[in-house]
Amino acid sequence: MRLKNKTIIVTGSTTGIGKAIAKRCVAEGAKVVVHGLEEEWGNEVVKELGEENAILHIEDLSAEGVQERLVQTAIKNFGKLDAVVNNAAIVASSNIQTTDRKFFEKIFAVNTIAPFLLIKAALPYLTEQHGCVLNIGSVNAFSGEPNLLAYSVSKGALMTLTRNLGDTLHRENGVRVNQINPGWVLTETETERKKQHGLAEDWYKDLPSVYAPSGRIIAPAEIAAASIYWLADESGPISGQVVELEQYPFIGRNPPKDTSTIPTSK
Repeated sequence: MRLKNKTIIVTGSTTGIGKAIAKRCVAEGAKVVVHGLEEEWGNEVVKELGEENAILHIEDLSAEGVQERLVQTAIKNFGKLDAVVNNAAIVASSNIQTTDRKFFEKIFAVNTIAPFLLIKAALPYLTEQHGCVLNIGSVNAFSGEPNLLAYSVSKGALMTLTRNLGDTLHRENGVRVNQINPGWVLTETETERKKQHGLAEDWYKDLPSVYAPSGRIIAPAEIAAASIYWLADESGPISGQVVELEQYPFIGRNPPKDTSTIPTSK
């Protein structure tokens, strides 16, 4: 039981990667605050985890004061707070032509500012427990797909936040801050999005090797398994680190189709 008696907030945990992380946390002995926007899904997650192990908080992360309310949900129900997993994010297609100020600010409000505010709200309690923060980013943080402009930039900012606070909070508060950048993960949302793009129901079963050298893409449970190390005491004093969980060094951008055009250094 690597997380025995720990209390953990997992944002965006009514579905996808967050749900998988919440389930794995409880399996490792933790109590969790399940968070999201889908109340019906959230209730199903809590029922699956057991009401003695989980409590549900439904609220938009861009709402004023939501971070403080999430923290108080953990304290009121479980008496302490050991870790925060900033997983919730808006994944929305956009490029320079389709991204206006309002859209950019909306993406940043949830993907970057909300995680910062949750860390800030949780910090007194995390300091007391010598706890930790795990931010869930994306390989798109490095440059990003052409049609994921705002999302990619928000994840790049989150990565800088992790590096910065991973140093300062570790030194000043004894709180570790680390990040996982997943690659392509087969979540429920990703499955539905690809169907909306006109792909077949089983689109993920026959992918080009450039996208899935192993023959398949990553499962949420595999991201959750990696998350436990960073939430557990076994990761020791390590802080300010960002780890990519992808099938090969695929730093946020599709490779050119004609590799002969890539210049080589001499």
